[in-house]
Amino acid sequence: MGDDAGDLLALSPNDVVARVRFDAAGLVPAVAQDSTSRQVLMLAWMNEEALRATVTTRRATYFSRSRQSLWVKGETSGNSQQVAQLRVDCDGDAVLLLVDQQGPACHTGVESCFDVGGVDVR
Repeated sequence: MGDDAGDLLALSPNDVVARVRFDAAGLVPAVAQDSTSRQVLMLAWMNEEALRATVTTRRATYFSRSRQSLWVKGETSGNSQQVAQLRVDCDGDAVLLLVDQQGPACHTGVESCFDVGGVDVR
């Protein structure tokens, strides 16, 4: 299998949405991962509209649970995510975005939202 195996961006937005199992609130968790380094950058949420927008524009679009509205990553900060690949997990209840990240992914200004607060569990 090639590196792009499982990439759904070639499908229509309707076909991608049909593969996703949204929760009772109409949301699905979306993990953003750097397409080159494979570093996990952030976790956000998508509703159907955000997923459709992401597939259509290839710009990472998420749903803000606090504001109850869509937001395009980088629209105000300039720290955008161009989606290189989009995958859905085996159960259809999580989305993986492989992105070309411009600037830091985290709103705190660090590269990844997972760069701080690590705990060694060994």
